Amino acid sequence: MTVDRLLPGPDARDLIELTREIADKELARRVDEHERAETYPEGLFATLGAAGLLGLPYPEEYGGGGQPYEVYLQVLEELAARWAAVAVAVSVHTLSCLPLAVYGTPEQRERWLPDMLAGRLIGGYSLSEPQAGSDAAALTCKAEKTEDGYRITGTKAWITHGGLADFYALFARTDSGPRGVSCFLAPGAADGLTFGRPEEKMGLHAVPTTTAHWDGVLISADRLIGAEGQGLPIAFGALDSGRLGIAACAVGLAQAALDEAVAYAKERETFGKKIIDHQGLGFLLADMAAGVDCARATYLDAARRRDAGLPYGRQASVAKLVATDTAMRVTTDAVQVFGGYGYTREFRVERYMREAKIMQIFEGTNQIQRLVISRHLAR
Repeated sequence: MTVDRLLPGPDARDLIELTREIADKELARRVDEHERAETYPEGLFATLGAAGLLGLPYPEEYGGGGQPYEVYLQVLEELAARWAAVAVAVSVHTLSCLPLAVYGTPEQRERWLPDMLAGRLIGGYSLSEPQAGSDAAALTCKAEKTEDGYRITGTKAWITHGGLADFYALFARTDSGPRGVSCFLAPGAADGLTFGRPEEKMGLHAVPTTTAHWDGVLISADRLIGAEGQGLPIAFGALDSGRLGIAACAVGLAQAALDEAVAYAKERETFGKKIIDHQGLGFLLADMAAGVDCARATYLDAARRRDAGLPYGRQASVAKLVATDTAMRVTTDAVQVFGGYGYTREFRVERYMREAKIMQIFEGTNQIQRLVISRHLAR
């Protein structure tokens, strides 16, 4: 089903139409092959970059799209409705550009940002560690100052596009304590940088997730983003935006599951009529549709606050929590609509259900989102 979108102008409508055209042509026709074979879609991100879809919320002066966040997120939702793994990777790339775009010096932006926003350089976000996931302040990867820059030593985990990205927004410890973390724009290839075997995941098979091992890697001083010790504020500020990206991806995934469930229910017959005409099944589909619409409204509300320059951290956590829990419920219900067929790989809904699970976990688990929301309320 084509979602009727409330967009801020004709340019945004044209962008959505372009996205749908690319998503149908380049994503929908390739997704089943690559997800089943667990192979990377070579050339696809270059295509998205050439179409201008990898730098949408960033300034036009650096080659970005200059789009409001509410428009960028709806583009992301359209991509996710065809291929969740690709949409998540686009969200992570956009998140990885944010530290440089917001905290970088003019010289740093001029040097790197145009290639990043054009998709000539694909990014990864490297915050988590094996023993420091949601507890970012506990990270131990070190960045020791040298005469020419920094020596990076440690292990990072759960990196989308790990081993394939051209750069990483890397967070490493330059001092002790919560104010001792710094942010770096680290190169994707360097002496002493190696990557673990891609994780064997439940879903999102086409884009690898890996660990990264930094064994005394030397990086130049001009790759420090912001000031030393500013890393955690940069990371947490970026994650508010990243959570909205994951919320949009979750809504796109849920919308795809709903569409397939409705289509199947309008064809499948039992007891002499279409199963959608049985009240019990029809009401289940209605609840699924209501959940998708509500989840979309939460991320759009948060995005509009962001675009207006208002505080939106709590709303971003609400959107991530609501959208990803909804995606899990809607994809599970979609499998139920298909009955026994839904449990087979003949239909996409079983994949949607597997893909939805991780969205409740990354960019801060939904338990962390509840903690963030409760702390906002306590203030």
